[in-house]
Amino acid sequence: MTTFTSALSRSVLVLNRNYQPVHVTTAKRAFSMLYQGVARALNEEYQLLDFKSWSELSAENDPNVVRTVSRVIRVPRVILLLAYDRLPRTQVRFSRYNIYSRDKSTCQYCGRKRPTSELNLDHVVPRAMGGLTTWENIVTSCVDCNLRKGGRTPDQAGIRLLKVPARPRWSPLYRIPLAHVVHDAWKPFLNIIDIAYWNTELDHD
Repeated sequence: MTTFTSALSRSVLVLNRNYQPVHVTTAKRAFSMLYQGVARALNEEYQLLDFKSWSELSAENDPNVVRTVSRVIRVPRVILLLAYDRLPRTQVRFSRYNIYSRDKSTCQYCGRKRPTSELNLDHVVPRAMGGLTTWENIVTSCVDCNLRKGGRTPDQAGIRLLKVPARPRWSPLYRIPLAHVVHDAWKPFLNIIDIAYWNTELDHD
């Protein structure tokens, strides 16, 4: 059974008034914004509901609820800010987590999707040749392709990159802790929906 505390810790996607994702918050904070009137909740038909209307929705057969003395209230998955149309100015952290996310846990040479335990981070231009540890020179590679490539460039090894590596565009998903789940209700608003691996920032050369 979901406890009151754990229900209020659930993740809620926050949109600006242009329906663009800006960050992820807790259900507790989302309810506070709804109650204060600075946000509206989106239902399954993408209708905007204020706190009173949302709290009156049926919570039957919905396990994602908060129980109070007088009622049972569904936890919203998505809320929209009424007076905010900007996007956060931020860059994606250069980390294993986000490299795996950008490359969708797929070897960038053979195109096979692999468990993260079977993938390496490969310098496209080897460090011995002056290659840097940057978004533009690091890709995910399976063990077989990594061994085949060795200390050479893809051209020298006779293999091709699936795509030119680049810094990904920011998405609120990059702020979601690894243990969180991307909900189906979020997907229409997200450009990147794959969660990858570690989130420790890598050293740049």
